[in-house]
Amino acid sequence: MSEYTVVLPSLGDDAGDEAQVSFVYVKPGDSVEADSDLVEMVTDKATFNVPSPKAGTIRKILVGEGDAVKVGDPICEMDI
Repeated sequence: MSEYTVVLPSLGDDAGDEAQVSFVYVKPGDSVEADSDLVEMVTDKATFNVPSPKAGTIRKILVGEGDAVKVGDPICEMDI
């Protein structure tokens, strides 16, 4: 297994470069499939989920509800 860090992806041209975590769907030890929702994020224009880019096991959550996260900031670490 190798470690993989999930980061906040680009929010699009009109959405800015920062979003707030409104809900964390996973906890350390959870197994996730590719495209499983990890966190719900909110901007002043939209609410969206960040999916897992890969299947694996969540190792560590690096954000909490209410945290402001910028594009490229780490969200969680997982074993793949």
